[in-house]
Amino acid sequence: MSPTERALQATHLNDLLQAASPADVISTALSFVGRDRLAVVSSFGTQSGALLKIVADVDPNIPVIFIDTGWMFAETLQYRDVLVDQLGLRHVRSVLPQATTLARLDPDADLWSADPDACCQLRKVDTLNAAMAEFDASINGRKRFQAATRADIPIVELDGDQFKFNPFARMTLPDIELIYATANLPQHPLVAAGFSSIGCMPCTSRTLPGEDPRAGRWRGRAKTECGIHRKTESSPP
Repeated sequence: MSPTERALQATHLNDLLQAASPADVISTALSFVGRDRLAVVSSFGTQSGALLKIVADVDPNIPVIFIDTGWMFAETLQYRDVLVDQLGLRHVRSVLPQATTLARLDPDADLWSADPDACCQLRKVDTLNAAMAEFDASINGRKRFQAATRADIPIVELDGDQFKFNPFARMTLPDIELIYATANLPQHPLVAAGFSSIGCMPCTSRTLPGEDPRAGRWRGRAKTECGIHRKTESSPP
């Protein structure tokens, strides 16, 4: 499929799924590329359980990729294990940065402070790109309500040569809370401590009342995203 054909297909799918439920979006992605070429990308963060619950209901064998940057909260790793067990997810991959690359580019493990963009590129973006090389499409849990930078997320988009499905784009916080309550899902342990969005430990802080849910990420910096959802250009025809 050429880049033009992929772009047209993404537009068609996006139009088709405007009113679709998250489960229908996931089912469409599964039918479109097949289970072996589709991966869910999950941070196992504060709202991840809702998407993973619906994924498990559709097909618990869909691969799930979790990026362990080496800076994850211990609570996040514990939460990952709890959700995987409760939901019966059968194909979860925890992927880490290459040790040799870390030793070369971040030998003192302080890149997060000196250059957080470079740290995210090294520990998250490059790691995910390597993990996604065998797939044609991904599913993620971004929602439009999370931040102004996410307000216009489409249901389906093209990221480089890969299709990206955003089944929760239209979901609201009450929608998420209902899924948690109905499925009796556990909360991330750090929610009770005031964290509304959780990434790597050095760059995540508590969110104050009335703040944007992602205000605690890279607090005090202009940075708002790690970069894994920054679109890349498609390959040339």
